[in-house]
Amino acid sequence: VQLQASGGGLVQSGGSLRLSCAASGFTLANYAIGWFRQAPGKEREGISCIRSFEQITYYASSVKGRFTISIDKAENTLFLQMNNLKPEDTAVYYCAADVALKAYGTPCSVDEDEYWYWGQGTQVTVSS
Repeated sequence: VQLQASGGGLVQSGGSLRLSCAASGFTLANYAIGWFRQAPGKEREGISCIRSFEQITYYASSVKGRFTISIDKAENTLFLQMNNLKPEDTAVYYCAADVALKAYGTPCSVDEDEYWYWGQGTQVTVSS
């Protein structure tokens, strides 16, 4: 199982970026997949997750309404569309997969202890 995150960069406040997380060794749409971020000097936080098969998503209040999580099943790739970026969004962004079997309809979680596999992280920097 591998996750490869990409798409980070430097953007001005109010701008947009789309992060990608390519998966291999398993099918993303069958499990809970999440995006996490870690800002300098802060703990890593979960910001969004998706259980694509049941069309379940979750967004932290800090990103709700600005970020959209999605999966391209054909490409087996996770995306995070980030709009109206703010300087406080500056962080290293990680994708992660929770491959434990869950009951149908179980909400996805952004508790990182539930995530087994992690991508390497991609840096997002938002300038003011």
